[in-house]
Amino acid sequence: MTTTLSTWGNSQGLRFPKDIMRELSLSVGDKLKIFVENQKIILEPVKDKRAKYHIDDLVKQIPQDYKIHEEFDDRFGQEEW
Repeated sequence: MTTTLSTWGNSQGLRFPKDIMRELSLSVGDKLKIFVENQKIILEPVKDKRAKYHIDDLVKQIPQDYKIHEEFDDRFGQEEW
């Protein structure tokens, strides 16, 4: 597969095919590490390490006096913005 180095304003960039994005689980805005090795440009996805949460620990953080407040009615067309 080939791609073309293009110009966007004063910068240069590459477009990645959807298949490559999907295979590497990449999304627009993801970070890539870029370096040169043996006269080749190497790109590696940088995966941010996200904290792992357990639902029980999150529930314990809810204040004891927390009250759920929901409003339901059957009025339509009278919404307040």
